[in-house]
Amino acid sequence: MPSASFQQLLKTLQNEVNDWLQQCDELQNTSSRLIQAVRYSLLAPGKRIRPILVLLSCEAAGGQRAQALPAAAAIEMVHAYSLIHDDLPAMDNDDLRRGRPTCHKAFDEATAILAGNALLTLAFKILGHTYPHKSQCAVELADAAGHLGMVGGQMDDILQEGQTGGTLQQLRSIHERKTGALITASCRIGALIGQAGSSDSTSTTCLTQYAEQLGLAFQIADDLLDVQSDAGTLGKKTQKDAAKGKLTYPGLLGIEGAKNELKLAHERGLEALKPMGTLAQRLGELLTYVVERDR
Repeated sequence: MPSASFQQLLKTLQNEVNDWLQQCDELQNTSSRLIQAVRYSLLAPGKRIRPILVLLSCEAAGGQRAQALPAAAAIEMVHAYSLIHDDLPAMDNDDLRRGRPTCHKAFDEATAILAGNALLTLAFKILGHTYPHKSQCAVELADAAGHLGMVGGQMDDILQEGQTGGTLQQLRSIHERKTGALITASCRIGALIGQAGSSDSTSTTCLTQYAEQLGLAFQIADDLLDVQSDAGTLGKKTQKDAAKGKLTYPGLLGIEGAKNELKLAHERGLEALKPMGTLAQRLGELLTYVVERDR
């Protein structure tokens, strides 16, 4: 269980990210319906795991987390865009996200699509305006968010719906991209900023290996919560994966098998951090938090 001091740190980091997003100059025109929809989704209550990974990875790689706040905000914008589009009728067709109506329910479908597009493009603008090594950060984010990463994984996830005979290899391939790629990019971008653009280091290698296990753990925990929790706790519809015939860890391995995979991912993630010593302690606690979360 994460320590009380880590729980307090988590709140501090969440507040730092939320304050940056709230004050972003690009999002102050609240008379605009598009900006209203963007803010509605972006500023909704959330765990902020991905931006926090940017901040903690920057610190673990030797930087100051204030340096990484714009990049952390950019990562959260890409994540928020992905949630808006995932919830659309043509995708997962969800009407609840983070405990309140999804963007297309609160506004309309066209506005939701455009809000997601606006968030994606703004993320790259923020990276481009902030960092000397912006091209490296942009490539990391583009690979993670695009057809090689999140979008490609989402496509294969859709194609797998209702199919029989899925394998563990297929399941891992989908979620390494759909969920894991943005998590890995969060750590690698944080390390880039902490190391002033250097991507060839022990820190980057360790953080990449750690992030891959964290992404796996996050997805398995999410799959387990979908079958074991309820909408009131999660803030979104449950039991939806089975209803859509999705390939999931509990569906393929059973609940106990999925829990065992989650335990192994936790252990491997902590092992990956060992060469970094105490610098990575907070990242280890974050992994434990992800594994033990109830929403």
